[in-house]
Amino acid sequence: MTSLDDILHLMRPITLDEMGAVKLMNRTDTKFVTTEARLLQLIQLASELYYVQEINGLRYGHYSTLYYDTTHHDMYLTHLHGHTNRQKLRIRHYMDSGLSFLEVKTKNNHGRTRKKRVAVDHTTAITADDEPSRHDLIADNVAFVRQRLQYSPDVLIGHLTNEFDRITLVNTAMTERLTIDRALRFNNLLTGGTHDLNGLVIIELKRDGLKPSPILHLLRQLRIMPHGFSKYCMGTALTTTRESLPQGRFKERLRYVARLLSC
Repeated sequence: MTSLDDILHLMRPITLDEMGAVKLMNRTDTKFVTTEARLLQLIQLASELYYVQEINGLRYGHYSTLYYDTTHHDMYLTHLHGHTNRQKLRIRHYMDSGLSFLEVKTKNNHGRTRKKRVAVDHTTAITADDEPSRHDLIADNVAFVRQRLQYSPDVLIGHLTNEFDRITLVNTAMTERLTIDRALRFNNLLTGGTHDLNGLVIIELKRDGLKPSPILHLLRQLRIMPHGFSKYCMGTALTTTRESLPQGRFKERLRYVARLLSC
């Protein structure tokens, strides 16, 4: 039986340097949620249309992330209440390359996402054991945060960490990226709660504007429909009790995830 690793090994590789033309720092993002079994079908169909990113001989990337929020969960609540202008602040560590970035993601009411980031010392990258009060990397980059984030650095603390494996595909026309996240694991620094989402796959199509996408008709063919999934918000909801933090419209998304994993 053909495995995902087998298919990825046969695909044409692309390096980080070669991907420089598709950074897409000002882009539209569309997310899809599916299962490992359906992902295998998708990659089989798309293997001739995409390159697969390869770093140091690896076609998977290993990532860890720390999400910051205010002491009152303002970023979480803004997303929960459906506000279209919202932001996220995180430190992302690219474990295979050893790079780390402090990143501000801003999504506007036109559905466009803009990401600004600054490199930070990877030797101080956050792990799941860090205390929620740790904010030295914020303090070291306070001017960057104040300029790009609507929240004061003084009220920011670490809330949630996650780890996942990522496959990155680039279409042969070099106009879009497809990131595929698997083996998601969450750790809540405030509650101590943890949650694994093994078997779930988060696909994100990232492109500048509305250029034709070779993957969209394949997704429709496999009945993989667009579905919102914020790692920070879902991870927070999964590791916090409903009594201490509202879940609102996230409840249906959590039920959808549970249905997928039960099939």
